[in-house]
Amino acid sequence: MAAALMHSIRRHIATTAIKQQGTAATAGEHSGGYKLWKRLTIFVAMPAVGLCMLNAYLKHQEHAHHPRPAFVKYEYLGIRNKRFPWGEGNKSLFHNPKVNALPDGYET
Repeated sequence: MAAALMHSIRRHIATTAIKQQGTAATAGEHSGGYKLWKRLTIFVAMPAVGLCMLNAYLKHQEHAHHPRPAFVKYEYLGIRNKRFPWGEGNKSLFHNPKVNALPDGYET
């Protein structure tokens, strides 16, 4: 009894899949959708990315000419309990002498 029931369920699933496969294989009226997305990418997305890059570059140029702020030594900043394992041990791994101050102040 169970074998006959399983056989009929498998047969039903197989025939349903074959019927649906015939309708899903054709593109129908949506066959040119890739052209729309290709054009949107080329004419909208790429210029938008270019404008964002230009905006970021211009904003960076505005701020590049400002002098750095005066160093104020706060007791809770620049605490070194242990030396860094590279270099002299006082500078972080990505230390930038123009921007990052050491515990005693900026480098000259």
